[in-house]
Amino acid sequence: MPYNSFYNYLIAEQARSPHTVAAYRRDVEEFRSFITGPLGHADDRPEGISTVDIRTWAATLAERNISTATIVRKIQSLRAFFGYMCRKQGFTSNPAADMVTPRIPQNLPHFLTIDESTRTFDSLVAIAMSSADFETVRDCLMVTMLYTTGIRAAELMGMADTDVDTSRCELKVHGKRNKDRLVPFGPELATLIEHYRQVRRQQCPRAEAFLVRPDGQPVYYQLVYRTVKQYLQGTKVKSKRLSPHVLRHSFATDMLNNGADLRAVQELLGHKSLTTTQRYTHLSYRDLQLNYQLAHPRANNTHKNGS
Repeated sequence: MPYNSFYNYLIAEQARSPHTVAAYRRDVEEFRSFITGPLGHADDRPEGISTVDIRTWAATLAERNISTATIVRKIQSLRAFFGYMCRKQGFTSNPAADMVTPRIPQNLPHFLTIDESTRTFDSLVAIAMSSADFETVRDCLMVTMLYTTGIRAAELMGMADTDVDTSRCELKVHGKRNKDRLVPFGPELATLIEHYRQVRRQQCPRAEAFLVRPDGQPVYYQLVYRTVKQYLQGTKVKSKRLSPHVLRHSFATDMLNNGADLRAVQELLGHKSLTTTQRYTHLSYRDLQLNYQLAHPRANNTHKNGS
């Protein structure tokens, strides 16, 4: 089947992460169901699919109030599939290539203010270092690491214990596109990690993953998400979104606001393109504008005729 060949191609030749392959698979399989279901095709052979079919699918997604970003992603998944069919299976045209995708609103990422960050993580470190309860120490460490290193939740969850080196104060992170990178951290986090390891040895001495549940199995995304939301709500953070990615945004914003080089932040975040990192400069510039308006005596003056 060409569909399964495409998924295998993503893994074997493109070295895409399991998470990315799963996302492509969901989108393409959803379209296959639409082709043989509501659209009424006799089968889902790629040869019989047209641009009109894809447009019809996109229109039904919009009618269901699916977000613009999600619709664009689904169309991009089909574009990648038919691109594969052109390169590897002899297709002469890509029916998704001519699709004009809707413009995605460029919303600035949510992030914590520096006061919120300081208050939150001073509190979490104090709680963790004064506790001997395994889950309390683990949860405080988990939230603190996301902000302190800027890594993705998936990268944190997939980390082996051997990937965390407190003597060198660095993490070996297995990121998107199966690329590894080293991320440094400071002595405060190193002390917290060693405290966690000491507590973890009492709970599950043979754990291979770095962050584990009481039975020694690795943590999973919903656990990470719930923990982040719980701790951020408890510290009265004003951000409308309380997710692991908000902490990644906060890391990048604080680094740039404090003078870090843009390319260095790109490397730390594991971004393929500098353009992705540059959106955080908009946040920095917004803070700069606010500081100017608050501090400069003539920032809010308006010219009046005859004055």
